[in-house]
Amino acid sequence: MESKVNKYSKQLIIINSIFIIFWLTISVFPFLWTLWGSLKVKADFFSRADWYYAISGFNTLIETGRNFTLNGYIESWTEGEFGRAALNTIIVTISVVSISLFLGTLGAYALSRSTYKYTFWILIAALIFRAMPHITLVSGYLFPFFQFGVWGILPTTIIVLVAINQPFTLWLLYSFFKTVPKELDESALIDGCSYFQAFRFIIMPVMWPGVITAGLFSLMLAYNDFTVTALLLNQENYTMVPKINAYLGTVEYGGNYMWAVASVVSATAPLFMIVMFFQRQLISGLTAGAVKG
Repeated sequence: MESKVNKYSKQLIIINSIFIIFWLTISVFPFLWTLWGSLKVKADFFSRADWYYAISGFNTLIETGRNFTLNGYIESWTEGEFGRAALNTIIVTISVVSISLFLGTLGAYALSRSTYKYTFWILIAALIFRAMPHITLVSGYLFPFFQFGVWGILPTTIIVLVAINQPFTLWLLYSFFKTVPKELDESALIDGCSYFQAFRFIIMPVMWPGVITAGLFSLMLAYNDFTVTALLLNQENYTMVPKINAYLGTVEYGGNYMWAVASVVSATAPLFMIVMFFQRQLISGLTAGAVKG
């Protein structure tokens, strides 16, 4: 009996290992292939004559004298003004994360400690707002922004992204605050702390994994957003994602595909490093938010 159990266990391990390897392969391959292609010229990476050119770098060697080239990165960051788009992305991302966490922590803490029935309806309203497609929300902002002359600039886009992101941040932080016993608040109040002091010195140190988790999700929303930034920003103030889309060109105007390929790698690499750096806090935060009491 024991041998059969061991046999089934080994088979399950083998199946799980195969599945994990297969999943990692199909997940990582697109990025690695894009990274490889960003070091080639267009004639190789988008070759119609022979797909092997993308591997060998045949035309890259002819045009540059080397099998690999950084021309796509250099040109996109200089001629393509991708550096300015990266700076705009940093400004938008930091602003959205900071405002969302500031409002989200205060609001979620108040709702988690409230005993009134309207708390439930506030959370439901926030959930409905978050479930709406971004395009339906952004379309309502366009006409007022045009009328007041504030379309195309970063502050208005930051406000809209915060409005879209805030319900999710509120729900996420609310679930984290519910895991913190109310006895901590009561003990702090008995010791002479005000409500804000109890929140700042007692609750927040316990909540850091949850705050980091909420911050990472807010960061990914602002960093990767296309709908809001493409509709509410002019070309001079584009963030990285709509800028990459602009490199692809249109039906009337041809784009520079190698700028787009190099920019995809430039935009993806920092996000990957941030997530890997905060992976422990992210996992602990998600685990804490899943357990109540």
